[in-house]
Amino acid sequence: MSEQEQEKIADLLKQSLPPVDTGLKRDLWPEMLRRFDERSLQRHWMAAMFSGGALAAVPWFDWALLALVVAGICAFPSSIPIWLYNL
Repeated sequence: MSEQEQEKIADLLKQSLPPVDTGLKRDLWPEMLRRFDERSLQRHWMAAMFSGGALAAVPWFDWALLALVVAGICAFPSSIPIWLYNL
């Protein structure tokens, strides 16, 4: 493909595609700070983490996997360094 053809294709692409506006319409950081403040006022992170809703949101197979890991550690305590290494 010659350079003239490449320039023609580039011009056609520029004409067919509208220019993209990459700038933000407003600053998002104040909104994020407001949301962080709302969440921190609602409840403490520890209470949110161990609430019934948070525990119920974890799928059953995650609990089964955790039980399997705990049973494996109890059955084979010498595997603890392997588990810690793979974390």
